[in-house]
Formats: sequence, structure tokens, C-alpha cells
Amino acid sequence: MNKLEQLLATHDYLIADGGMGTMLMAAGLEQGDPPEMWNLLHPDRIRAVHRGYIEAGSQIILTNSFGGTCFRLKLHKLQDRAYELNKAAAELARAAADAADHPVVVGGSIGPSGEIMEPVGALCYNEAVAGFAEQAAGLAAGGVDVLWIETMSDISEVRAAVQGCREATDLPIVATMTFDTNGRTMMGITPVQAFTELSRMNLTALGGNCGNGPEEIEGVIQAMYATNQSYPFVAKSNAGIPEYVHGHLHYNGTPEVMADYAVKVRNFGARIIGACCGSTPAHIAAMRAALDNAPIEHQIVATAVAATATPERSRTRERRRRG
Repeated sequence: MNKLEQLLATHDYLIADGGMGTMLMAAGLEQGDPPEMWNLLHPDRIRAVHRGYIEAGSQIILTNSFGGTCFRLKLHKLQDRAYELNKAAAELARAAADAADHPVVVGGSIGPSGEIMEPVGALCYNEAVAGFAEQAAGLAAGGVDVLWIETMSDISEVRAAVQGCREATDLPIVATMTFDTNGRTMMGITPVQAFTELSRMNLTALGGNCGNGPEEIEGVIQAMYATNQSYPFVAKSNAGIPEYVHGHLHYNGTPEVMADYAVKVRNFGARIIGACCGSTPAHIAAMRAALDNAPIEHQIVATAVAATATPERSRTRERRRRG
């Protein structure tokens, strides 16, 4: 049993972190600059972000490596430094987690390549696998506990990322997709289709992230949980909808809004709950407080689950501690 599975076995829910890019922009990252370079140029600022989320109550933090594939780094002529930048990202998160006063899982963030896969686009499957394997190797060398594939739109790209991770390391894998186009991914995948395909990939957890705000992720979790009530689902919503205010991008989801979302998605069946773009440690702290003070009331299929649950499964759930 890996570290993430151990925590899931003893907690009803786990609190993940929030946005990395949002925090780095506030710390001075310029629009268009590669955040991954800050792992080398400004490691103190990356450590501060991780520390802020841990102090807010996060039990899972993700590395500053979302755009760390050679495909994304090529835009900045950094493709030859992919391994180095990912290893540095992992080392910073690992150090922050090891210094925490509670157990913290380090997830190695692996975002989409930014390319469209064949046959629609030009990125061939084997090339994608190799690129993701390089990133996964760097993250593993830096000490992550789990590889965290996120914000995907294409099942074939998820499959390539999973294969790349497995070719590079034997670490456990989590994968989430973004359903930002009328309840589907950009490539037309529904939450139920995503669950059906991803659940065949032997993942530790799966779910949805980013998107168009809490209501969208709430619907994703509802749909997935209605399909299967035993899988650990991940919900990491953006903090509302982005708006331009006085020339700056601002997300309208307050900590109070995100606290309400956190309770809802937990009751809809999510076991790993965090936030994404526009969120800060203040949002995570509010979510943590709301979850710790609200009773668990599973919805939608709760009656069916209660009717079919075995006594042992019921006892196991009673033994779990709140996140």
C-alpha cells in the first residue's frame, strides 16, 4: 500500500492544495514566463507556496511542474532541461512535506503536452509517451510519492502519460481531466466515459480539476460517483470564473464559496478535495474548516450504497478519521 492509499484507508477525505500559478503570479511571475524555471531561480518562493498550503491544512501538495514536459518547455527553449527542472520541483515539494507537522503526500504534477494527439493533431503516441516518461523520471528522482496527471482533455493523452510514467517508474498514479466544454472535455469526453476508460488504467485515484468553477466539478463528481461508489474520486475546482478587473485576471470564487463547494463534493462522493486556478491558502483553509465541521451526508446514491454495503465495509468507513 503506497502513502496515498494509506492516508485514504484511514481518512474519509483528504485535503489537497490549491493553485500554484496563481500564487506565483502574485509573487512576481510575469505572464508567459515558464513557472518551472522558478524552481531554480526562486526556490524560496516555491517553498513558500508549498508551506502556505501545508499550514492551511493540505495533506497533498503538487509540484511546480505542470508545464514540465519537453513539449511545453520547448516554447521557452528549455526542452533539454526537462529532467533537471522536474527533479528540482520535486525536491522543493519533498522538503516542504518532510518539514510539515502532519503527513503530506507529494504529487508530481504532469499537465497536458499542449499538443493535439494523432490522428487529429500531429503528436504521435510514442513521442508523447517518451516525453511524459522523461518528466516522470525527473519527478521520481526528486522524491515525489505519486505521479499526478492533471487537466487532460484527451483519453489517448492520458493513456500516453500513464504509459510514460510506468516506463519510467513504479510510482502510483492519479489522473484527472477537465470538463470545461458543456460538461465534457474539449475532446468531447463525458465524466462517465472518463471514469470508464481511466478506471481501467490501475490508478490510485481519478476525477476532475480546473474547468469553469465549482458547479461544473460538482456535476463531474456526481456523475462519476453514480457510476461507482468505491473509487477514490478527486475534485480540484477553479475558484470560480475568471474575470478581468482593472486589467488583471481575477477569480470570483471567495473562500466561502469554495468552502461550500468542498462540502458538496465530499457529500457527492469525492475523497480528495482541493482547488485549482485562482485559489490560495485562504481558500484551502476555509475548505478545511468547513469539511471538518460538517457531517458527511452522501447524496444521490447514498440509499443504494447503504443497502448494499457489507458490514466490514461499514466498519472500515467508521474507522476512518476525517481528513
